[in-house]
Amino acid sequence: MERFLQGCRAAVQMSRPLHVVLGNEACDLDSMVSALTLAFYLENTSESKAAFVPVLNIPRSELALRGDSVFLLSKLNIPESSLIFRDEIDLHALLQTGQLTLTLVDHHILPSSDLALEKAITEVLDHRPLEQQQPPPYQVTAELVGSCATLVAERILQGKPEILDWQTAALLHGTIILDCVNMAPEAGKVTPKDSKYVAQLEAQFPDLPSRSNIFESLQKAKFDVSGLTTEQMLRKDLKTISGDGTLLAISAVYMDLEVFLQRSNLMAELDAFCQAHGYDALVAMTITFNPHNEPVRHLVVFCPSMDLQSMICGALEYSHCPPLNLTPAPTPHPHIRAYFQGNVHASRKKVLPILRDALWVHSGAMKTPSGTPGPEGCSQEQMDDELDKAMNTLIPERDEEEPVLPPTPMNSLVDECPLDRGLPKLSAEAIFEKCSQITMARSSTSPPQKKK
Repeated sequence: MERFLQGCRAAVQMSRPLHVVLGNEACDLDSMVSALTLAFYLENTSESKAAFVPVLNIPRSELALRGDSVFLLSKLNIPESSLIFRDEIDLHALLQTGQLTLTLVDHHILPSSDLALEKAITEVLDHRPLEQQQPPPYQVTAELVGSCATLVAERILQGKPEILDWQTAALLHGTIILDCVNMAPEAGKVTPKDSKYVAQLEAQFPDLPSRSNIFESLQKAKFDVSGLTTEQMLRKDLKTISGDGTLLAISAVYMDLEVFLQRSNLMAELDAFCQAHGYDALVAMTITFNPHNEPVRHLVVFCPSMDLQSMICGALEYSHCPPLNLTPAPTPHPHIRAYFQGNVHASRKKVLPILRDALWVHSGAMKTPSGTPGPEGCSQEQMDDELDKAMNTLIPERDEEEPVLPPTPMNSLVDECPLDRGLPKLSAEAIFEKCSQITMARSSTSPPQKKK
């Protein structure tokens, strides 16, 4: 593997066709290892004249935020300097000169900034359900297994197992074990195929680390934030949503709530983080694990605008789908609000739709779908009341624990099944049409009663 990676760096410097194996933008351990090992296999088996090059889909500076990847590379003596990152290669320029072909691993949808690269795709290897409506004009392998690395291991072990060296086998072995939570059936992530290829790797290389040792080491490294600044912790696992010019950041912070709130200069650091990246507000979900390896989740909301803060906190406090069961926690500053979260099963993937829909409502709270003011004589409190009722009538009741599809493997220790579709997609127009109908009907009879 080392020699292959060194050859990749040399190939990038030369003016020759490149076949890039590209992981997803999160660049977690599975994405990184799948890109490295599949490119290694293709370079050793393909008759193409192109050089096969794995590219990690993040800037080099962000690798330090992925502790499990840093740990595994170091343990296997793979120098970080041998890796190629997205800010070190211009894929769009290669496309323009006709020197690029592309394989996607651990994802199958390109972001809008990379849509032009779609014409270069020749293959996709993913372990998520496909989102495309029409079959793409290239080879797609998509199978719901616990780790995309399992599909790469299958390709190698069924195709040309003799090319497999100990380093490459250890990369695949450790990644599958981490993704499948040490192959424990009760975690709901491992599939028979994951177990099959982990066993085959162990049979071919009996001196691979024990499953328990490698899992515990990788898990500890993955959630270790010691030495990271507040900004690095917030960037480590960050998602954003926007609505009507409002940009909201949602971070997973792998630290106890009270410890996070007691960080020195926290208020100034949160404010600087939001200003530097243009965020109007930040919601951080702190995540720790109890002795049974079950996640414990709490929430922190930072927002300089008290109106926007009240909207965000109200959406979280009064959510019914799912109920978060929040209890206020003491905080050091009025611009920071925090909550102990009673529903530990409500991960960030389930909180995201709550915040997304709240932004839709907030962005249209002062206008109807046509852009005209709301009904005369309707106070903000009454409008909020009607909007809440409108939302309740538009969102169908569903048992939070009732699966919408058969149970399938999950991709992360802190997120749930990739087939979990969350809340239904509602439009702001539908909400406000419903609100207007209710409000007009009530205003024609008697004034609304205030909530007690």
